[in-house]
Amino acid sequence: MRPKEPQNGDAHDLFRSRLDQIVDLDHPLAKLARVIDWDFLEESFGAVYTDAPGRPPLPTRLMAGLAILKHMHDLSDEALCDRWVENPYYRVPRTRTRLSVMLC
Repeated sequence: MRPKEPQNGDAHDLFRSRLDQIVDLDHPLAKLARVIDWDFLEESFGAVYTDAPGRPPLPTRLMAGLAILKHMHDLSDEALCDRWVENPYYRVPRTRTRLSVMLC
């Protein structure tokens, strides 16, 4: 069973800017996010997730994106988490329809 993907409503938060209004869409990570076949990754990797008792699985797109970034930059888990928090380009392609939260 695939993990549930985050739902993004069209409601705008008055105090938060959308990521696509902040980042340069010509940045290499933003371009990479547009060419990755996220549906294929979700189908392939989502099949191995189970929703058993315990911690629910994280979204497939997040986990695949983090694995790609970790490999691209040869990062440890800790370094990847630090960069994800401080670099908005790591959060670019998280949704299908618009940029909002993450290459993960």
